[in-house]
Amino acid sequence: MDRRSFMKLAAVGGGAVFMSGLYGHAPAAAAGKTAAAPYEDFYFVQLSDVHWGFTGAANPDALHTFRKAVATVNALEVQPDFIIFTGDLTHTTDDPKERRQRMAEFKDIAAGLTVKNVRFIPGEHDASLDNGAAYKENFGPSNYTFEHKGVHFIALDNVSDPGARIGDTQLAWLKDDLDKQAKDARIVVFTHRPLFDLVPKWDWATRDGDKAMALLMPYSNVTVFYGHIHQEHHHMTGQIAHHAAKSMIFPLPAPGSQEKRTPLPWDPAAPNKGLGLREVEAEANKDYKLTEFPVTRS
Repeated sequence: MDRRSFMKLAAVGGGAVFMSGLYGHAPAAAAGKTAAAPYEDFYFVQLSDVHWGFTGAANPDALHTFRKAVATVNALEVQPDFIIFTGDLTHTTDDPKERRQRMAEFKDIAAGLTVKNVRFIPGEHDASLDNGAAYKENFGPSNYTFEHKGVHFIALDNVSDPGARIGDTQLAWLKDDLDKQAKDARIVVFTHRPLFDLVPKWDWATRDGDKAMALLMPYSNVTVFYGHIHQEHHHMTGQIAHHAAKSMIFPLPAPGSQEKRTPLPWDPAAPNKGLGLREVEAEANKDYKLTEFPVTRS
């Protein structure tokens, strides 16, 4: 994966994550726990907040943005190991039939990705009006785990509950999963809303996110990637880093910078302003290195 390939990905919103130089051996297993697989270099692509079905002045190109994203990812010189969409795949609608239609259209476009290892989590636009029913019909479970080259990935659902909660049942599931991990295991969490209180009055928080963070805090190598806020943002909770991805549809104002979180105005002179990608490198015994690129879509 060279810099030129990353610049190609800058043609769309979202983010690219490159994990390199991870430990060459698995950490010793704690009592009762299975040692992780050896760490290997890999990278994946994160795309967030597609909002398929949105129409409005905030992005007059809304019908084409997602398809351009698919074409751009397919053109990457080195294909990612997998792709993750971190929520708000579709734009909200009160009509259950229209909601499912938008999800079907989203799936049809996403099926054009060359990489077939594609994962999803819901956003509140996808799931909060029906407790995730339509989302699960189309994409399967809204929370799950998977392993990839020595890294343990956890997908959390903090949107299907209309009260913006993870919920006791899912928290118990998270605790059970974490209890099986070594304290120094490499853990990456995907979620839609931030797990910390960024701007609660803007719905930029998870009401019981503190409970999830309490479960994650004993682990020394945890990173959280999320969407929802339509912009780059970085936050630390102790040793845990949180990184927000830019949206593929329109940017939102800086946290708490105005009374309401209305989309930033479309600028015909800079139609891709606020959209972009992120390169994240992870090296053994070093912090993540994040490099942000502006959009230069032709």
